[in-house]
Amino acid sequence: MLFNSFPFVLLVLVTFGLYYTPALRRWQVPLLSIASLVFYAYNQLNLLWLLLLSVSINIVASYLVVYGNPQNRKFHATWGVVANLLILCFFKYGPLLGRTFLPADGSVGAWLVSLPLPIGISFFTFQGISLVVDTYRNRDVAAYRSLIARNLAKHTQTVFFFKAFFPQLVSGPIVKAHDFLPQISAKFYRDIRWEYCFRTLVLGYFLKMVVADNLKDHTLMITYPYFENLSSFTLLVLLFGYSMQIFADFAGYSLIALGLAALFGYQFPINFNFPYIASSFSDFWRRWHISLSSFLREYLYIPLGGNRKGPFRTYVNLMLTMILGGLWHGAAWSYAVWGFAHGLALAVERLLSDYGLFRVKSSAAVLLKSILVFAYVTAAWLLFKLPEFHHALAYVKAIATNLNKPHDSLSISFIALYSVPVVGYHLFELARQLRTTELGTTEPFLPRLHTALYSLMLFLIITNSGSGGEFIYFQF
Repeated sequence: MLFNSFPFVLLVLVTFGLYYTPALRRWQVPLLSIASLVFYAYNQLNLLWLLLLSVSINIVASYLVVYGNPQNRKFHATWGVVANLLILCFFKYGPLLGRTFLPADGSVGAWLVSLPLPIGISFFTFQGISLVVDTYRNRDVAAYRSLIARNLAKHTQTVFFFKAFFPQLVSGPIVKAHDFLPQISAKFYRDIRWEYCFRTLVLGYFLKMVVADNLKDHTLMITYPYFENLSSFTLLVLLFGYSMQIFADFAGYSLIALGLAALFGYQFPINFNFPYIASSFSDFWRRWHISLSSFLREYLYIPLGGNRKGPFRTYVNLMLTMILGGLWHGAAWSYAVWGFAHGLALAVERLLSDYGLFRVKSSAAVLLKSILVFAYVTAAWLLFKLPEFHHALAYVKAIATNLNKPHDSLSISFIALYSVPVVGYHLFELARQLRTTELGTTEPFLPRLHTALYSLMLFLIITNSGSGGEFIYFQF
């Protein structure tokens, strides 16, 4: 069910009305759970059982970790994590393994390739892992029992709600158990942060419906074989436009999720913090898909040893974390290459920093680094748009050879126009940061301009939305 569809709006309105009805306050969590079931089953009713299976595994594993035999805590945590990963690997990577290692005309290979990809499986699997690992790590079991109810029925209700809460169910942000479970309590209408909800939802819907949905109609030309006869300049502009689109699409989704959660009294972590003004690759990953990068750091990079076991192991851990993070995004080897490219950039950056070669502080140098980081990140997005690796190589070849082809002036103009909000969004934040630094204040930057901008965005959502389409990260 798309966030920008009428059935979804109707679902939210009905749920909201019932949720804040005083007589139904004790049923708030079940109400949101039912709404989440409807939300997920709307287009994937045949795969609802998989979500329920995933939830059941995490209910049992987390409960046994806390209330089972203390000597078996590690065993229960281990099988819980392994079961989560097996479900993810089977449904997400079964087709890739079938295409790569088994004959296409064989029964097993054909069966693996035909497996459906459940929407949101990467996200709700990681949240399940978070729950199991968090319960195991918390050695003060008595303290965690305030979150993991002794009553199995209540525990089942809590875990289902944590994993299935519809704003973040299919595309995040990835919410960790230790951040979310303490928030589960009775919510009151008077506590709604209306201004925050309004601004977050308007900005999110604007980025998705006006920016991303209009850009996608032109970045479609990146698809093979349409790009083969386009000029080198047009191809570069299209790639720039896709960089703007993927930010607007995913940041828009995340903002909508944050706003919806806040309407029901829950706080999600921010997922994007103006990533395209990052002055280094490590800074970029502190700003882009923050919930994923923090999850990988907390549950993979640090357990691997992080930077505690010498420089060589640090570089290996970085590369391994980013390659696995790339494969998390999609079941194609191009995503592993994308992860390798980012891991390599992080490793080289760290190496240069260790030798004092990356510590430049002048404004011109910082600006140049930001441009280089953005260019590298944008070039790597080609592997997202063209997951068939030979198509991505053909696109690069076309950029190098199509110098004398005619430009697509219409696409160039539209991409320039609809990229302005994303560029302005980042420059606006940069100006705010500079003003805060210079004046030593954190007051809102030009509040009257804020009001005018949100009014304009709301107007454009109504009058100039692009053709509707799924969020890009639905495929992951």
